Amino acid sequence: MEVQQLHRGRLIDHVQLAVEDLPACLRFYQAVLDALEIPMGGTASDYFWADELFVSTTESKAAQGTATGRHHLAFQAKSRQMVDAFHKAGLVAGGRDNGAPGERPYHPGYYAAFLLDPAGNNIEAVYHGPARRSAGSVEITF
Repeated sequence: MEVQQLHRGRLIDHVQLAVEDLPACLRFYQAVLDALEIPMGGTASDYFWADELFVSTTESKAAQGTATGRHHLAFQAKSRQMVDAFHKAGLVAGGRDNGAPGERPYHPGYYAAFLLDPAGNNIEAVYHGPARRSAGSVEITF
């Protein structure tokens, strides 16, 4: 039996992507989520999920027959090496490069890579650099 935890108080409760080619997306997301050490929550013939990301076919009841448009999702990585592994794994699993791993100007220490998933979504892995942590949050000085 699949068990999913409910996390109250988050800004985003969940994200659903409805895609045309579920097997291609499953290969891609399994690879990049493995690289980021994020376990797959569950799979079925018309969907899969991990944490608060739900990806389904357009025929799935939840999708109502329509593919979602292009979205940008960013996953947090624990290190620069994890960002690099995300990018490499995603390319091998059918993703397309949309920004090689490297520093970005968003704030000091912002290290990220971008891939287009098989459905055309812009998927990012980001490491924010070392920071002081307190009770589940991170302080970043701009």
